[in-house]
Amino acid sequence: MEKTAALLVLSALCVSRVRADGLSAPLNVTIRALKVNSAVVTWDILEGDPVIGFAITQQKKDVRMLRFIQEVNTTTRSCALWDLEEDTEYIVHVQSISMRGTSPPSEPVLFRTPREAEKLASKSPEEVTMEEVGQAAQLRAGELIIIVVVLIMWAGVIALFCRQYDIIKDNEPNNNKDKTKNSSECSTPEHPTGGLLRSKV
Repeated sequence: MEKTAALLVLSALCVSRVRADGLSAPLNVTIRALKVNSAVVTWDILEGDPVIGFAITQQKKDVRMLRFIQEVNTTTRSCALWDLEEDTEYIVHVQSISMRGTSPPSEPVLFRTPREAEKLASKSPEEVTMEEVGQAAQLRAGELIIIVVVLIMWAGVIALFCRQYDIIKDNEPNNNKDKTKNSSECSTPEHPTGGLLRSKV
């Protein structure tokens, strides 16, 4: 009994030492926001792990090609997977990174991207309506901006026209005086248009 207890204590000490020196694999690896060409992988870590970053391995099922994403100096526990192919199965692993190295990989997560037709069919009428409302709101905002710009331009044109009109109006009496003066200087008694009227006896 004493030997068994001693072995249990020794094994517990060894486990705690290994746990203190190394990192544990990320937990609860989940795929969220799954779309035709993208997805988001999230995970959790054990408290106390000296984590400075994460490494995500993405692989097509039955294909040897890997995509390796490494993020250092971050506490973010999610990563976007991009440039995926529709209706394709992928396998994802996540590893924690510390100053001493990397943790073992997490449990593999298998997921399949949907087809474009399936994605459209899976949308509820409320989602479609909300998207349409959002697009309509964007269009209305754009139209309002265009209308405001056009109104400002028209206001500038009208202001410029009024200014030019005032300048022309201010110069108009001087022009009339000059014309009257010139016509009176040119008229003589010999010209019926500008001279005295002759009465017949």
